[in-house]
Amino acid sequence: MSEVPILKETTRTTGREALRNNITAAMALAGAVRTTLGPLGQDKLLIDDEGRTMVTNDGVTVLESAKVEHPVARMLINASTTQDRIARDGTTSAVLLSAELLQNAWELVLQGVHPSAIARGYRQAEEACRQHFETLVIDATEHQMMAAATTSLSGKIHRAMQEHLAGLAIEAAKAVAEDRPDGILADPTRVKILTQTGGSMTDSSLVTGLVLAKKRVTDRMPKSLTSGKVALVDGGLERREMMSNVKLNVASTGVLESFRQQEKTMLLDQINHLVDLGVTLLACKEGIDDDVHAALTDAGIQAYRRVARSDLDLLARGTNATLNNDVKGLTASDLGVFISSRNERWNGVMHWIVETEEGGATFIAKGSTNETVGEVERCFADALGVACQLLEEPYLLAGGGATQIALARHLRRFAEGFAGREQLAIEAFADALEIIPRTLAQNAGLDPLDSLLQTVAKQSTHQGPDAHHIGLNVENKSPSSMVDDGIVEPLRITRQVLAGATEAALSVLRIDDVLWAKQDPSIPEMPDEEV
Repeated sequence: MSEVPILKETTRTTGREALRNNITAAMALAGAVRTTLGPLGQDKLLIDDEGRTMVTNDGVTVLESAKVEHPVARMLINASTTQDRIARDGTTSAVLLSAELLQNAWELVLQGVHPSAIARGYRQAEEACRQHFETLVIDATEHQMMAAATTSLSGKIHRAMQEHLAGLAIEAAKAVAEDRPDGILADPTRVKILTQTGGSMTDSSLVTGLVLAKKRVTDRMPKSLTSGKVALVDGGLERREMMSNVKLNVASTGVLESFRQQEKTMLLDQINHLVDLGVTLLACKEGIDDDVHAALTDAGIQAYRRVARSDLDLLARGTNATLNNDVKGLTASDLGVFISSRNERWNGVMHWIVETEEGGATFIAKGSTNETVGEVERCFADALGVACQLLEEPYLLAGGGATQIALARHLRRFAEGFAGREQLAIEAFADALEIIPRTLAQNAGLDPLDSLLQTVAKQSTHQGPDAHHIGLNVENKSPSSMVDDGIVEPLRITRQVLAGATEAALSVLRIDDVLWAKQDPSIPEMPDEEV
């Protein structure tokens, strides 16, 4: 009996051929960002569909901007995006490690090792690395926090700007840090970023409090306030619009005027409600009617309209206020408190600055061009993420590939205790870890193999408990103590790189069948013409 094809119009690839194609896609993706790694990495020029350009060294920005259709490549990009969301750094390392793990797995498959055995070995290797972190971590000091934030910006901007942004990032992280029973919480989303074109990158600054490019509804209102109550309205203070299907028949000339006067009276009642609550600062998502500007001014209320919902959320978190849809629905418990509210003109634009008890900060990113400002914004966000991590989990690892080399050496000794084929997988995992120091050397114009061997030899023969601190200093072109050189990175970054890369690689290894559905171009049906 002949086989009946059940997968029509579908291209199917199975077995080793499917795995080979998937690994080829992963290696191609890694090749696109390989040269961005390290302080001497190269930049990428990105051009979108509309011709807009962007020059960046950030791996996740490059990957997310690229149009990639291969599903395996998309899996690696998702791992990089997750790395950026959780750790704010290490995105390029995650992709490189994933691709290298797959490449080494392919070599084992060709030798007859089943992917399931490789997956078991990779899992055991990852767990061994996690446990070995305890012997590699160092407690972060104030100086080392600065060094870690600076290291996260290596290769993205010049040295002076790295230190400037790193200092501002640490200051901002401390401004939003909260002491909680379970530890410190530093939420980087509480730091607002404003961009301004003009000046140099070094003109970028940090302002304590929330800064909005807004001006009060009328200049007659108080320009500055000190300590008071704030009301946040997720709506407006204006006349209600009639429904579209409502018709108003005016029988006499005085009816319309009486109708308008009643609307104004209702608005004034809302203002009197604010006065009774003791409100001195008002922010609305929508508009504020012109007829009540004078009443607000007479009440001593500083009011702002058309404030973005995201900014209202930041104000709510900083002042402990509750957003309310209607002014009349506000109660005393919905109000928040602020330390000061003032208006300042910067470069011809009025800005509203609010200082709150719960902290908060605003970073003013400046640069000569829009592209420069964008890069400053991305760099500050990376440094801020690192600074917040270190406040929550103040542990560091040596950079410059030192940690990866130390983990690889540990795994090779660990693999000796396995008699099965998992031993080969653990050794392959150790080899994959060394892609980081090899790529750092290659991007610095050094021989990757010679540099790796020199660093491994010096780390192996070093006498003392800090042997795992020795990595490749690409600026001095020789192995040295990364901690002494100030090249360190948070534990959370390396831990997430390891977890994300391993999970992505194992997801690809489990695939042994790829089915591509053929889709021919189709012409949409035209609607029937009316006769």
